[in-house]
Amino acid sequence: MSRQIERIEKMEAYLDEIRKATDDLDKALEAYEGTRKKYTQLENYYTGPRWMKDFEDYEAGKLPKDLKCGVLSEDAVYDLLTDRKDLTVRMNRLVHLYLED
Repeated sequence: MSRQIERIEKMEAYLDEIRKATDDLDKALEAYEGTRKKYTQLENYYTGPRWMKDFEDYEAGKLPKDLKCGVLSEDAVYDLLTDRKDLTVRMNRLVHLYLED
């Protein structure tokens, strides 16, 4: 009987952990989906002429020194674009794995 209780307790812990992870993922995906249009705008800005103009003006000291402008770093947006692509590939793999189960 102790093995039965251990098994039930173990499965109950799995249920709790998976329920929390599922709920957390649902919330995260909802937030992530909500950024889609902003992502497109950011990508268009970064790959267009306005980013270069803003970058050059910042480098020339034409913008306030205290302006938060990580978007003008050469790596921040590029890294985000790359991370988003990698995450999309990862989600795609997970979808296939879960559909196969």
